[in-house]
Amino acid sequence: MQRTIVNQNRTMSVTKQYLEKGKHIISVVEQQESVIQEVAKLFAQSILNGRMVHLFGSGHSRMMVEEMWPRYGSFPGFNPIVELSLSFHNLVVGANGQRQAMFLENVTGLAARILRNFDTSTQDTALIVSSSGCNVVPIEMAEEFQKRNIKVVALVSKLHLEGSTSKKADGKKLIDFADYVLDTGAPLGDAMIYLDGLDSPVAPGSTLGGVLLINCLKAEIAKILHENGKSPKVLSSGKIVGEQRAVELFESAYDEHAHLMAKLYENVGNPKKA
Repeated sequence: MQRTIVNQNRTMSVTKQYLEKGKHIISVVEQQESVIQEVAKLFAQSILNGRMVHLFGSGHSRMMVEEMWPRYGSFPGFNPIVELSLSFHNLVVGANGQRQAMFLENVTGLAARILRNFDTSTQDTALIVSSSGCNVVPIEMAEEFQKRNIKVVALVSKLHLEGSTSKKADGKKLIDFADYVLDTGAPLGDAMIYLDGLDSPVAPGSTLGGVLLINCLKAEIAKILHENGKSPKVLSSGKIVGEQRAVELFESAYDEHAHLMAKLYENVGNPKKA
């Protein structure tokens, strides 16, 4: 049976509604400028010290990890930790489906097993992304980093976090293991548009706020690195810097990333010296 599209007689289209809510998210991010700059200093110092900023996000939060590095306009200095078992959504159901990913996201002890692969340093820093801040693996990831005396920044949706219940046995949330907190500005439940007769809202906002925060951080970090004599090797379009220069930047950026990653494997499993 063919359905007829019903035109709702509204004073504002849903597109305009979403854009208005997007403007609010921009204002929430704007109000955090001083925190963004403090976090950028923290992350830049890790990179200046020849170390890395560890990035972790499960579920759709992995998008923020990939937004930071590697992509056009980004540069080395970041260790993107993305577990496919927690974030591979394409199949939806069946083997490697979403049900399994959502289950694994709340398996205690998994974060420690992930970090067992890396030789971290107290000069490292970490950014943990989780909209609700209530799933076990991101929380334990932050907890594990703090056990290693690594500063942790949490990127969450505060309203969603405050209205959600932690799935960790002790009730603690991601922000309980964070030295700094950044807020995407998204509402409780994330989705922002309500339609007449539909009980579930559509069109989430956390990705919008997260991308704004990530790129503000990226720009601030690049500025600090450049001003301190370590101009970042930015992945750039040949249409901007010329094809040869673009290739040189890609190759040198990937080489730098490899050298930084090598440090994270150098002493894996060796006892730490006092």
